Amino acid sequence: MLYLDNAATTPVRPEVLEAMMPFLTQWFGNPSSHHTVGEAAADALADARSRVARVLGMRPGDIVFTSGGTEANNLAVKGISIAAALNTGRRHVVTTPIEHESILESVAYLERVHGFDVTLLPVDHVGRVDPDAAAAALRPAGEGGGTALLSIGYANNEVGTVQDVAAIAAAGRAHGVPVHVDAVQAAGWLPLSAAALGVDAISLAGHKVGAPKGTGVLGVRGRIPLEPLLHGGGQERGRRSGTEDVAGAVGLATALELAETDRAEASVRVSAIRDRFVARVLTTVPSAELTGDPVQRLPGTASFTFAGTSGEAVLLELERRGVVSSSGSACAAGSDEPSHVLVAMGIAPEVAQTAVRFTFPHWLRQPLDAVADAVAESVAAVGSGG
Repeated sequence: MLYLDNAATTPVRPEVLEAMMPFLTQWFGNPSSHHTVGEAAADALADARSRVARVLGMRPGDIVFTSGGTEANNLAVKGISIAAALNTGRRHVVTTPIEHESILESVAYLERVHGFDVTLLPVDHVGRVDPDAAAAALRPAGEGGGTALLSIGYANNEVGTVQDVAAIAAAGRAHGVPVHVDAVQAAGWLPLSAAALGVDAISLAGHKVGAPKGTGVLGVRGRIPLEPLLHGGGQERGRRSGTEDVAGAVGLATALELAETDRAEASVRVSAIRDRFVARVLTTVPSAELTGDPVQRLPGTASFTFAGTSGEAVLLELERRGVVSSSGSACAAGSDEPSHVLVAMGIAPEVAQTAVRFTFPHWLRQPLDAVADAVAESVAAVGSGG
């Protein structure tokens, strides 16, 4: 079985598991405890925080460990926006209609419960945001409450389109608006330095880069007020209460460092394999249409629609042939609704429901010609492309 659903999750790397094991066994203490076992855990947590900060180009004090990307996104969107409303009266949030559900649902919550205004920036047919449109959407303080936050996905989780985050962030800085980037899918493929990107907050999920599920991080600059979502003992400098998962933090730091070390070489290598795979699918399957930006896209993502088929039926046929992939975001699995990402890109709902996404591991080295042939056979088997 060939697993090509790495955007959903990746296996834990052996090096990560090895790094975590001492903090699940010998040094298992609570990092808030003032004894030898607790202090060893606290030292490991501080070291993991510093290692993550180096990858993100931030200070250790900017790092908030979370339970994953969804919590990190919720904390960024709600925490920054509510703090801005409390401190300055700003009640406007800007994002896009193609974001992960954790962003869109957080924004909807702000609108429904806290009375925020929301602007969803349009995207073009490949899922790109115009930085000028982002700049035009921002409101100065005093105008309708002013813009509290601009949140943008670095790379889309369904189609792989990469945004010009630096240009969009520059618009935010020019207007004095904090910028948050959801970099969950970008980790391991794209540069993650918050300083180079010009962003104020960045979200990551460990299980996308070989750390366990349930690990994540929000990097948020200390000057940005952040209202906590979890209240309690005041861990994470009061920004995220709850006993820290020391082993998870160590695993996340290890996985991020490994991914960053391999990133440049892996991006070039996997991009070449992806391009060959895409060309073969487009050549052999008449109904195939590549979705997302054909150039500005993640190295490890190739997504298609196959008009006249059912995406779920194609997936079943592929699995019969030993290929595991997906129809889009794992967080929307089981939904009968067409992808909100594809619909926002102007793809008809009935075509959007034919989507199939292939996402590749960083260690991929072999061409995927046999997979492309399996795609052609699978599409033909369900009544199209043959």
